[in-house]
Amino acid sequence: MIWLTWRQYRVQTLVALAALVAVTATLVITGFQLRDTYDSTVAVCGSDCGDAKNAFVTQYGTLSAFVTGLLIAVPVLMGVFWGAPLIARELETGTHRLIWNQSITRTHWLGVKLTAVGLAAVAVTGLLSLLVTWWASPLDEINSDRFTPLVFDGRGIVPLAYAAFAFTAGACAGLLIRRTVPAMAATLAVVAAVQVLMPFAVRPHFMEPVRTEIALSALTLRGGGPDEAGDGTAASGSGWEATNISLSGEGDAAQVEVGVARPGAWVVSGSGPVLDPSGREVRGAEGCAQRDIDPVECFAKSDLHVEVVHHPADRYWTFQWIETGVFLALSGLLTGFCTWWLRRRLN
Repeated sequence: MIWLTWRQYRVQTLVALAALVAVTATLVITGFQLRDTYDSTVAVCGSDCGDAKNAFVTQYGTLSAFVTGLLIAVPVLMGVFWGAPLIARELETGTHRLIWNQSITRTHWLGVKLTAVGLAAVAVTGLLSLLVTWWASPLDEINSDRFTPLVFDGRGIVPLAYAAFAFTAGACAGLLIRRTVPAMAATLAVVAAVQVLMPFAVRPHFMEPVRTEIALSALTLRGGGPDEAGDGTAASGSGWEATNISLSGEGDAAQVEVGVARPGAWVVSGSGPVLDPSGREVRGAEGCAQRDIDPVECFAKSDLHVEVVHHPADRYWTFQWIETGVFLALSGLLTGFCTWWLRRRLN
């Protein structure tokens, strides 16, 4: 069975290996170039690194987006081109009956196919994930945005679990639909939908988020530099930045909403209203919401705060392991379903 599986998938395997070699060479070469640029610009910039970091991110940002997008696409491609035809092609051509009439049982036939081809898919994705994580580490250190959906999905161990899920989902689609092309289309739709839904509908609920009150006087205005709050006042060192300040309404009904962020953290609450020490929302001049005053200067002299709901940066690897466990469990359930369907329902 192993030899037969190799014969059936040797073309796909060789293409994948050739692509992996080409991508590896590209990432290694550009990765060392990226580190040389980082060491000669950002690493030696001292306390005034804003311009150097922005130039570095701008120089490699497009390539980073392409590399990350490639890694996110690999599990989908594995599911579509490796998983979906795995059983569908056998059922479509009728070759499964010839194999089952030999000494090979259905369970053994399915087990060898899922194990051999599935492990190859996970191994290819794992090697690519390791390379991309190494390649992008200087950029990730500067951006501090590892919880961003695209970055989270394209780093660490999560891509391996996505590959396992996509592959088993494709195998199940082929088993149920029994036609290769429709099974490939169904796999593409399912895996793409899951990749979109996971970061927005499921991932935020892995753990209870932390609720924190952030004093407006402790905020650093993003873009103000490492030692300045953007208005000439010294930054407090709280680590929280004001990403946007919006003013709406007029007079006593005017309202200021403040969006905040912290390097490495995942803020899930969005912009929030200004609150007084008792937690009451304040508006107008009391809430620094007058069009003739600078709200940043007003914040620095006030006792106001905003409430932030977020996941701290140190939860990153916990979330990686949780999501990996979720998709490996789904892969196991799909494998069990395929085995049951093949033995009990498929004639």
